[in-house]
Amino acid sequence: MPDQLPLHASKMQKPDTHETTGSASSDSLDNNPNLVVKASRPRWMLHLQAQFWRYLMGIGMFLHKFASPRPMKPKFKRMIPTTVSPMKGQIALHFYVPKDYEARKATGENLYPVVINFHGGGFTLGKATDDARWCTTVVDDIDAVVVSVDYRLAPEHPFPTAVEDGVDAIIYLVEHFRDLHIDKEKIALSGFSSGANMCFTVPLRLLEELDMEAAKHEERHMSVIQGQRPALQKAVSDGRILTKGRAGISIKAICTWYPPTDYTHTREQRKATCARLDQQLPAVFTDLFDESYLQPPTMDMSDPYLSPGCAPDHMLAGLPQETIMFTCEWDMLLKEGQDFRDRLRSLGKTVHYQMVPEAPHGWDKAPNPIKQTPGVQEHYLNACKEMKRLLRVTPDAATLEEVIPSDE
Repeated sequence: MPDQLPLHASKMQKPDTHETTGSASSDSLDNNPNLVVKASRPRWMLHLQAQFWRYLMGIGMFLHKFASPRPMKPKFKRMIPTTVSPMKGQIALHFYVPKDYEARKATGENLYPVVINFHGGGFTLGKATDDARWCTTVVDDIDAVVVSVDYRLAPEHPFPTAVEDGVDAIIYLVEHFRDLHIDKEKIALSGFSSGANMCFTVPLRLLEELDMEAAKHEERHMSVIQGQRPALQKAVSDGRILTKGRAGISIKAICTWYPPTDYTHTREQRKATCARLDQQLPAVFTDLFDESYLQPPTMDMSDPYLSPGCAPDHMLAGLPQETIMFTCEWDMLLKEGQDFRDRLRSLGKTVHYQMVPEAPHGWDKAPNPIKQTPGVQEHYLNACKEMKRLLRVTPDAATLEEVIPSDE
């Protein structure tokens, strides 16, 4: 394997950031050390490290899913070609479905809501099946189809490949909704850690993709080159973007678990905000994640497809009106999650927020083959109650604040 993968540019253009942004500095890259990461090790070394930890994580996730009651397995999967990223390939979509899926599909009636899930692992580790317990809870409690995405991982596929693969997954599901018997008007996103980051960055990148397609359709290429975003400016509160190139895509809700939202903060700065440093992920993992995904090392860490907390207002306006967010008290990502919650609320968005007390990052994925971590299922069910309302599965479901008082 070569020491350096070929760098590639995303199809998107750098957004105009004259509007209010989050914590991104207005200084130049040369004057802002927060926008630069340390030089990474050779790519072959990162690749070997990633393979080693992927193997061990696979064992840990097997133990995690071994405890009773065991979660369901995907009913089927589909391999789809990637079209958004210039690094072509395939990704797998794993489908968790209700017991009556085949029977209802045969009738052609009563389409299922769909929850598209992105797993965690620092964009470097993990598989789509890691969140099997969450997927099982969503299927059983909401009576929805869950599609967990095996997006491509770094260091083999650095930023922004994962985000672009997420866009491909959404577009594919919308274009094949009848064949899959899912309701394209009832789409929600869920994700954990890096996958929670994708719950925000993928919709933003989707807006860009639809905008570019509309520009091609209407022969407005110059507006994209100049950084103007007519489709983004027209985004409405429910997340629907109407274009003449594709049918409108409507994302009704986002459900995130301990998301990273601002990579302009260094790991040291993040750790300084944490109440329990002994509960943090070891540097062997965080260094691997950052050096693998954040390429080249001099990239702008305030890029909105990496740091949604730094995105300009007009981009965040295109996100769904309501977000469900869970953070962990003993997590270095707690503060930036709270900051992003406040940012969304300042833009008129509704954020149903809960901090899990005395919990570290990834607390729900403990590799205990004897029993599940206490409280996990309760939080999963509370999130599902809110998602039911947002997906209009039940008209009067209680809000998260009614189930658990919101932690301000």
